[in-house]
Amino acid sequence: MSFKKDKGFECAHCHQWVDCRKYIGTHFRNHCPHCLWSKHVDEKKAGDRLALCRGNMEPIGLTFKHEGFDKYKKPRQGELMIIHQCQDCGQITINRIAADDDPRVILKIFEDSQKLEKEILIKLEQEGIRLLSGEDEPEIRTQLFGKLDTL
Repeated sequence: MSFKKDKGFECAHCHQWVDCRKYIGTHFRNHCPHCLWSKHVDEKKAGDRLALCRGNMEPIGLTFKHEGFDKYKKPRQGELMIIHQCQDCGQITINRIAADDDPRVILKIFEDSQKLEKEILIKLEQEGIRLLSGEDEPEIRTQLFGKLDTL
């Protein structure tokens, strides 16, 4: 992805232009809203732009952000996050979903993640990242599309 002073960039994966000036619900645009691929630019935290790798980062799954516990000591459900893996160095990161991300692509990533290789599943576990499974699908859909009334 080539950045143009916070105005936008061309996605290195799908080659579509990504306008960074639009409101997206986050301060740091780090992935394409069309294909959800990213670029390995951050090393320790979002926005630090310290990574030397600069490899393409594939969206491989979804997880929920850790939100702590409520007053009854029950875990709070966090926001939906994209899991990316760098195609060059293998680093795994999680990133916030932006308001303009394509929900159909997010669901496709979820579906594809149910077939990940054991090696990647072990790496996610070692990183303390819980890959969302079929039992999480209702919450995924609620976060993407809102609560739907059922008759």
